[in-house]
Amino acid sequence: MDDLFVPPAPGAPHGLRIPASELVEQFSRSSGPGGQGVNTTDSRVQLSLDLATTTALNETQRNRVVDQLADRSAGTVLTISASEHRSQRMNRTAARQRLIALLREAVAPPIIRRASRPTNGSRRRRLQAKRLRSETKSYRRRPASD
Repeated sequence: MDDLFVPPAPGAPHGLRIPASELVEQFSRSSGPGGQGVNTTDSRVQLSLDLATTTALNETQRNRVVDQLADRSAGTVLTISASEHRSQRMNRTAARQRLIALLREAVAPPIIRRASRPTNGSRRRRLQAKRLRSETKSYRRRPASD
């Protein structure tokens, strides 16, 4: 098993390199397709990474990733399962790709929304719609008794 490389993304401009020693792979029998092979081969892969102790992340990235993936992890250990393929090798690749996608998305800084002013046209249309609605409702009133 070799190191896992996460390509450059927002929040990780140089990418991330996760040492193979920090990744834990466990294999078990899969419930997916494979017929009789399912009962005899350990094709399901569980890939785990401890986010609190990994050397691939700096403190800012670590805090961001732990916050983003809190609901997907048990404590600080993130576990990815893959069992959609019949072969163990393909499931290992799928689990690694899923981990890369999750980390790449989680390490990105949040997008801050900056408030903007309504345009003159949108303001004009809103007031015109209000005037039309008020006029429509005024026709429903009882006529004035003059």
